[in-house]
Amino acid sequence: MLSSFDDFPVHQIAEPVRHVGTSDRNFYDRYYFNCHACSGEIFLVLGMGVYPNLGTQDAFASCTRDGTHHVVRASRALGDRGDLEVGPFRIDVLEPLQRLRFVLEPSEHTLAFDLTWEGVHAPYEEPRHTIRQFGRTVFDTVRFAQNGSWSGTLTVGDEVFDVTADHWWGARDRSWGVRPVGEPEPQGIRRDLPQLVGMWNYAPMRFDDFSLLYILQEEPDGTRTIEDAVRIPHDRGAVPEPLGRPEFHHVLDPGTRMISTASTFTFPHAAGGPVEVVCTPLTHDYMAIGTGYGLGDDFRHGMYRGDLVVEGSTWPTSELDTWAWFAIVEHCARFELHEPDGVTHTGFGMHEHLFVGPFPRLGLDSAVAVAPGSQEPTA
Repeated sequence: MLSSFDDFPVHQIAEPVRHVGTSDRNFYDRYYFNCHACSGEIFLVLGMGVYPNLGTQDAFASCTRDGTHHVVRASRALGDRGDLEVGPFRIDVLEPLQRLRFVLEPSEHTLAFDLTWEGVHAPYEEPRHTIRQFGRTVFDTVRFAQNGSWSGTLTVGDEVFDVTADHWWGARDRSWGVRPVGEPEPQGIRRDLPQLVGMWNYAPMRFDDFSLLYILQEEPDGTRTIEDAVRIPHDRGAVPEPLGRPEFHHVLDPGTRMISTASTFTFPHAAGGPVEVVCTPLTHDYMAIGTGYGLGDDFRHGMYRGDLVVEGSTWPTSELDTWAWFAIVEHCARFELHEPDGVTHTGFGMHEHLFVGPFPRLGLDSAVAVAPGSQEPTA
């Protein structure tokens, strides 16, 4: 079970790196990236995950362009944990914590790219996220987040984009720990409970000289299992500035669980005075569809599919617009940050939301409820 990582001083327990510090089947270790052109024209989401106790590794790319949702994904049996390649996907760590390359080789499928990502600030370690149900730990994860720029080439269908760092921005995170993955397992006493319930809300925002990172998971009764908000100067030696308890104001589209109009984030306890951010969605990607996050088909992250499987699919977004908001939705968005002294900063980034089960604060009174005011979902 030795791997290339075993030749580096990275061990945390008295085992080879291949053996993690828990036997929980749900242990995972994942890369996530998004890429956009600071506009509504295109949105790309990328990921790669390793699941040591399931013996699998997978990767995906999801892209929304001109009314079509594109997905390419690959899965294989796990070998050397230092091998960041799954079929046509590959990640090269060029400069740890700063610069990485993500490649999807051309194939018969509708996506391909060779993109290099570079951070504009030091990675920020978010608070640990832990959820327990009836004594079992169902979530126990740590994550760091970072904004950056992309360069390289991106192919979507018949189009080829020249990706340049001045125009193409994005965020990434690295997360690891315990989170539900792989095939469903018997739930027993937890059979009527989702592993996560309520609202999940995440927004990494980039401005000219600084970034703002906001994260929140609020349960139906108002309990928060994770919350954090910081301003990070684009200077790798700078200390992040905590903004205090974050607050939000969202309006769901009638008949859906979708946010397509402006949202407001406020930070009333920021050290320099209250800060307000208005978020305006420009385009969105239903990144859960077909990628392993939960909808579209039976595939889930960490699921064993054989030695190697590579697949691609497309969906009309008009079809997904009728039901896909029951899973994670990610928006490329414009952010306007209003300082206490009246100065306004304009930036771009991602707004991610997910509503699981009831969330009375926004009018969702059951697991299948949608916002009042229009038709019921069609699927």
